[in-house]
Amino acid sequence: MATPFLSSEEYDERAHQLYNEGQYDEALRVLHEGLALYPNAVELHVGVGYAQLAREEYAWARRSFEDALVLEPEHEDGLAGLGESLLKLGQDEAALRCFHRTLELGYGDDIDLMLQVGRALFREGSIRERSDFFEASQNFFETAVQQAPESAEAIACVGYTRHRLGDDDGAIVALRRSLQLDNEHAEARIYLANILYDRAEYEAALYHLEQTSPDDHWDELGIWRLIELKRSVYRLPENDPELKPWDERLGELTSDLDDIDEMLMELDPRHATDDSAREAEVARGQLELFGTLLNGLAEQIQETESAPHQIVSRDGTEIAGSWEEIVGRMRDSQGDPTHSLEDFMRRAARRGFRETGVQIPTHNAESFIRGSADAGLLRIVR
Repeated sequence: MATPFLSSEEYDERAHQLYNEGQYDEALRVLHEGLALYPNAVELHVGVGYAQLAREEYAWARRSFEDALVLEPEHEDGLAGLGESLLKLGQDEAALRCFHRTLELGYGDDIDLMLQVGRALFREGSIRERSDFFEASQNFFETAVQQAPESAEAIACVGYTRHRLGDDDGAIVALRRSLQLDNEHAEARIYLANILYDRAEYEAALYHLEQTSPDDHWDELGIWRLIELKRSVYRLPENDPELKPWDERLGELTSDLDDIDEMLMELDPRHATDDSAREAEVARGQLELFGTLLNGLAEQIQETESAPHQIVSRDGTEIAGSWEEIVGRMRDSQGDPTHSLEDFMRRAARRGFRETGVQIPTHNAESFIRGSADAGLLRIVR
C-alpha cells in the first residue's frame, strides 16, 4: 500500500539505499510505489532505469530513462543511464551522443558522472574488445582528472585504459601516481602488480601483491600469482600457513558459482551463464602456463647460483660468469667502471630503448641481460 506521507525525495532516498545494498527488486517496488503518487518525479524514473540496468533489463531501462528525459531533457544522470542502456543494446552512436551531451551541457566537473561514463565504456570495450571504447573512456577519465588532479581513483582509471590501449609505461606511471595519492587503493595496486608480472618484473609484482590482503581480491588471477611467487621466491611448501588465507580466499571466489553454473562448465565452459565463471575458467587455463613459467624461474635461480653463464655481444665479444659478473664486465668495457651496476643498467637500457624501441628491465642483472637479448643487443649462449 502506498504511503502518501512520503515525498518523492524520500522515496528516491529509500530506493537508493536498497540499490546500494544490491536489493534491486525491493528498490524497484519502492520506486514504482513512489511513481504511483508522483508520476512526474524525474529522479524516480531515473532510479527505475538504473535498477533495471542492474537487473540487465536493458530495453526497460532505456524506456525509463527516456521517460525521465521527456520530463527533463538535460538531466545528467538520465543521459548517462540512457547511454549505458543503448550501449548494451548495441546502439553505439546514439550512446556516444548521450555521453558527449553531458560534456556539452557542462557536466564535465561532475567527477562521479565522468567516472561512471568512463567505466561504462571501459566495461563494454572489454566485453567487445573495442579499442575505440577504451579511447572514449580514457577521454572521460582524463576529464575527471582535469577537474580533480588529486583524485587517486580517476588517475587509476586513466592507468587502466592506457594499459588496455597498449601503453604499459603510461599505465605504470598513472597507477604509481594513484598509489602515491592513496596508498590503500587496492584495485590500483593489484592492477599494477599484474602489469609488472606480465613484464616479467616478478620482484616488483610480488612487492605490490604482498601489500594487499586476500579480501582485496575479487578475481583469482592476482591470488594465484602471489601464491606462485611466494612459493618460488621464499621456497614455501604447498601447505605453508602463510599461504592459508590466500587459499581460503580462492575457495571463496570459486564457490561463487552455483550448482547449475558448475554443471554447465563441466559439460562445456562456453555455456556458463555467469560472467565470473567464464573469467575464472580463462584464468585457470592461463595459470597452468604461469605456474610452469614460475617453476622455470625458480630453476633458473638455482642454476644461477651454481653455474656460470655466457653471452656474446654484437661485436663478437664473449663474456662468461654469473649474471652480475657479466653485467660488471659489460660496464667495465662499455661504460664507466666507477658507476654502480644499477646505474650502468639504467643508462644502457635507455640507450637500448632509443635504438630498438624495446623496454629492457633493470631490476636485476639476469632480467637486464635477458631483456637485452630480446632487444637483439646480445646473444645468450648459456
